[in-house]
Amino acid sequence: MAKWGEGDPRWIVEQRADATNVNNWHWTERDASNWSTEKLKVLFLAVRVENAEGACEVTEVSKLDGEASINNRKGKLIFFYEWNIKLSWTGTSKSGVKYKGHVEIPNLSDENDVDEVEVSISLAKDEPDTNLVVLMKQEGTKKIRNAMSTYISMLKTEFTQGMILPTVNGEQTEPAPQLAAKAEDHKTTASTVTAAPQSNPVGIKIPTCKISLKDIFLTSPEELYRIFTTQEMVQAFTHAPAIIEADKGGKFHLLDGSVSGKFIDLVPEKQIVMKWRFKSWPSGHFATVTLNFTDKGGETEVRLEGKGIPSSEEERTKQGWQHYYFEGIKQTFGYGARLF
Repeated sequence: MAKWGEGDPRWIVEQRADATNVNNWHWTERDASNWSTEKLKVLFLAVRVENAEGACEVTEVSKLDGEASINNRKGKLIFFYEWNIKLSWTGTSKSGVKYKGHVEIPNLSDENDVDEVEVSISLAKDEPDTNLVVLMKQEGTKKIRNAMSTYISMLKTEFTQGMILPTVNGEQTEPAPQLAAKAEDHKTTASTVTAAPQSNPVGIKIPTCKISLKDIFLTSPEELYRIFTTQEMVQAFTHAPAIIEADKGGKFHLLDGSVSGKFIDLVPEKQIVMKWRFKSWPSGHFATVTLNFTDKGGETEVRLEGKGIPSSEEERTKQGWQHYYFEGIKQTFGYGARLF
């Protein structure tokens, strides 16, 4: 038997103030089932596709059976999830005729890559044949797979916060999973991008400028507006925690507080006006950023106008919007298109 003070330090619980799980050595488990249920519903209900034949959208998550959990053993996170899912979709032709159908996903699990997950799309019983089924099978399936990928990414980044505890030496015993590490790298990059010289004191006038950007997204104004104003969606495309209060006067915080502001005006599917700032800007200084959404028939044009941007921050602000917002949305939700 080891003498007092000579035991394996990984088991010496007294060295931690909370006296639990020293050096992440013990097996701990966190149930992610309820969290997963809510996230999957939000992501699937955002699926919408459109072409010359009409538009289709997921209208109901009719079955969501399964479970998800995360285990921490010796500082390594192990993910378990298995879901049997049924969705309902509605298609509307250009002439206004509505069709109903179903989506079955029997094997969303940690044992399968997203590309291997079976996605079966069909019309409801007694519904007449329509080309909208082809739209759902081709483009709808892509959006559904994107939703599943986003869920897995959020499970491995957002939900795992706090799973790896500091050791007695203030270090982790092993690196976090690769996806979580990528999220941290993303946030580190964001912090690096937003780093700037010391902020000017309040009250000092600074030269400002205007910026404008224009981009095209392969989705509808309704869906794109929802992505900009839904907390779960923002967290998905920024890969970081966010707070979004999508009401007039509501506040928002993105990228660990590197970006913040409040909504001035919200016109669904048409326009978002906000007071917006980088954390490194002079204290109390906000730019006014306006996003206008224009339906281009199966595509949405977004025009950004920014006023009151510190002149020294012009290029960095443009790059931030292009990279963290526009490119982030396209990569996460599959709305990539040509860039002006």
